[in-house]
Amino acid sequence: MQTRTIPSTLEPLPVIGCGTYRTFDVGAGRAHRAPLVAVLQILFAAGGSVIDTSPMYGAAERVVGDLLAQANSRSHAFLATKVWTSGEQAAREQMNHSFELLHDRRIDLIQVHNLIDWKSHLPALRDLKGMGRIRYVGVTHYSASSYPELEAVLRSETLDFVQINYAMNDTGAQQRILPLAADRGIAVLVNQPFGGGGLLRTLLGRPLPPWAQEIDCQSWAQILLKFVLGDPAVTCVIPGTGRPEHMTDNVGAGFGRFPDAALRARMIESL
Repeated sequence: MQTRTIPSTLEPLPVIGCGTYRTFDVGAGRAHRAPLVAVLQILFAAGGSVIDTSPMYGAAERVVGDLLAQANSRSHAFLATKVWTSGEQAAREQMNHSFELLHDRRIDLIQVHNLIDWKSHLPALRDLKGMGRIRYVGVTHYSASSYPELEAVLRSETLDFVQINYAMNDTGAQQRILPLAADRGIAVLVNQPFGGGGLLRTLLGRPLPPWAQEIDCQSWAQILLKFVLGDPAVTCVIPGTGRPEHMTDNVGAGFGRFPDAALRARMIESL
């Protein structure tokens, strides 16, 4: 799988990861978790590493931590979670619980989820980074209506990562957020690359366009992921899935050619 560098350290990061919202919020039974074991195996076998979760996602943190521990595969994962609460003490307690659920004293990335109480949380995250408990600090959002606040935070704070929504039918981030992240040396994780799922469902019944061959795409999912990765400011895209066949399809977008700006414009016009 292709990689892109994290600007603050120049560490290479594989371009396709896995989100866990809803899909990893499952029980402890083998029937529930067996497909997720396969999802992670497929991700790692393809060269991927990023797993993004959150306390907001129900049991997802616990499930991710359990699966990585049981498979002894923590070393393969770039593990990202979030702080999602208000107040300094509540945040520290929540982050300590995340360490416990993920079975690790060190997490690669903790992000302030949807900018909630970011002024309190960023100093705490920097403290953890200074102690070696986390490697990177970031912020997230999923709504274009919050871009003005997000832009202000990116300009005023020193951050390693930002996570945002971006898709072929949701291109607001490319106007200001992506260029700003590039200018500020901030790595970008992209959520909702399938337009919240609705865009992909709409496209599945249509034949692949001829230009799909120009970017080595075998499916609409790969087209949507490669559209996102066509912007060089994007470091990694994290489509959520709990189905092994979908993970197999998704990781395929990490190989081959990506669309340039001209083709991305044609892709948008084709919707």
